[in-house]
Amino acid sequence: MPTLVHLADEKDADKIRNAGIRIRKNGTGVFCMPVLPDFYVSHQWLRELKRWGAKTFVGVYFKMDSSELVYAGRFNHEHRRITLGEAIREIMQLDDPLGYELIIDRKIEPKEIARIRHLPQNVGWRYFPGSNRKTPCGCEYCLKGTIKGKKTLTRLNSR
Repeated sequence: MPTLVHLADEKDADKIRNAGIRIRKNGTGVFCMPVLPDFYVSHQWLRELKRWGAKTFVGVYFKMDSSELVYAGRFNHEHRRITLGEAIREIMQLDDPLGYELIIDRKIEPKEIARIRHLPQNVGWRYFPGSNRKTPCGCEYCLKGTIKGKKTLTRLNSR
């Protein structure tokens, strides 16, 4: 049985330990990645998720049967419904697995959770994979609510 990791706000760790990982009311499912030999790929979403509010994330590690169906694909692209084993094999064969995600369309029960672990908070990419050293969008909408957004907006619009 493969191990998967879901990134969650540290504030919710106790609730998750007791009640499992629930699908949010307007959510599509539980987002996760398989635990692979490459730590960066497995935890690549951390910095991007930090942009949306939580300050500290934890990794919620859980096990699932490899024959269970999941949605798999890159973000902002069509996802296919395939088995977990196929999805993991596909990720491992990709030249660039950054931006790939798995979505499980059911609740993760507390008994499936193996452990919850604190993570380094500087892992992953922001905005999109490969965005390092590229100028971010300078519009007010894209920078709203981001860390140092006003400072970045002023810097980009003064050029």
